[in-house]
Amino acid sequence: MGRSVLSHFLNLSNPSPRFTYSLSSGVIPSKLLKKSGSIDQHCLLNRQIRTDFRCCCSISVSQPAGQESSSSPLRKRIVSGVQPTGTIHLGNYLGAIKNWIPLQNTYETFFFIVDLHAITLPYETQQLFKATRDTAAIYLACGVDSSKASVFVQSHVRAHAELMWLLSSATPIGWLNKMIQFKEKSRKAGDENVGVGLLTYPVLMASDILLYQSDFVPVGEDQKQHLELTRELAERVNYLYGGRKWKKLGGQGGAIFKVPEPLIPPEGARVMSLTDGRSKMSKSASSDQSRINLLDPKDVIANKIKRCKTDSFPGLEFDNPERPECNNLLTIYQLMSGRTKEEVAQECQGMNWGVFKRILTDALIDHLHPIQVRYEEIMSDSAYLDRLLAEGATKAADIADATLNNVYQAMGFLRR
Repeated sequence: MGRSVLSHFLNLSNPSPRFTYSLSSGVIPSKLLKKSGSIDQHCLLNRQIRTDFRCCCSISVSQPAGQESSSSPLRKRIVSGVQPTGTIHLGNYLGAIKNWIPLQNTYETFFFIVDLHAITLPYETQQLFKATRDTAAIYLACGVDSSKASVFVQSHVRAHAELMWLLSSATPIGWLNKMIQFKEKSRKAGDENVGVGLLTYPVLMASDILLYQSDFVPVGEDQKQHLELTRELAERVNYLYGGRKWKKLGGQGGAIFKVPEPLIPPEGARVMSLTDGRSKMSKSASSDQSRINLLDPKDVIANKIKRCKTDSFPGLEFDNPERPECNNLLTIYQLMSGRTKEEVAQECQGMNWGVFKRILTDALIDHLHPIQVRYEEIMSDSAYLDRLLAEGATKAADIADATLNNVYQAMGFLRR
């Protein structure tokens, strides 16, 4: 979710590969069932068919694509969030938060602080408390408008945790064992120290998305696998419990969950480290020198850019695979300055690193200064921030609880 678009996203005229049969009725043709033999084989068939899953979505801010959302006749729904771990950095901003701003004008948007995801690895409790408020304030400082988007804390809507447990019962363990990020993080932490939450957090991510019957989910390249699991899990639950089975229990029948589509921005989604142009800018990197934090003071930004890794090639250029740092720094400058790639390439082609680092520093400071000022204003009024988060949670809970009640009913639970 983690882990975001704009009018320059790819076009919905080429939707992601989907099954040829409809899931709206919750029923799979008997011809397919004869071939698959069981629900587990059916889901395996899903995974085989969907191995070449790609995001082919391009959303125009001026005109929503696709059919209307059931909750609003004109607006599709989008959900996204950022973990309150570490400090929000330039990669989080350019890869996610900045891309949310135009969405709120066209879509029904839910932007939450995913604090339940932040406890899958060892953490400081006081730091979680502070970082959750900081992250909410940064959302607002970056331009998220609470009058247009619902901003809330994930743990303030209890349906997230409840739905995760229900979905866990329908999630094959083999699906989770294949998650790349689990393998990488568990290898670093050591199997003896890894909590179950690190394995099952993709199910929580699915809960985050499916609770709100989301049409689109902004994701980075490294989150596509998790979103595909969400899509497959939605289809599995729709098959197991939806359709006529749900209707016999007094429900509306049909699909329980909407199957969401991914949205991946073509630029800025993977801002790279200042110390290694082949590694993603990350909160977990040991050196703070590797990233520009959104709240870094001017002198810190200047020092980090002055010391960042460069190369010895003459001139500056985009897209040379032998110059990952050059491409990364030019991309950051392009996004900070608001210029086109062509304009930046022409401006910087004859520059040396010393001159370029000065203009990059100025562009970063100029872009981030208004965000930092607004952040301080928001943090100085704790009552305002608390009220805004409470209002966002109330609106989100109304939608999430309706979905959760449908799932309980479809799965055969006795009504409260």
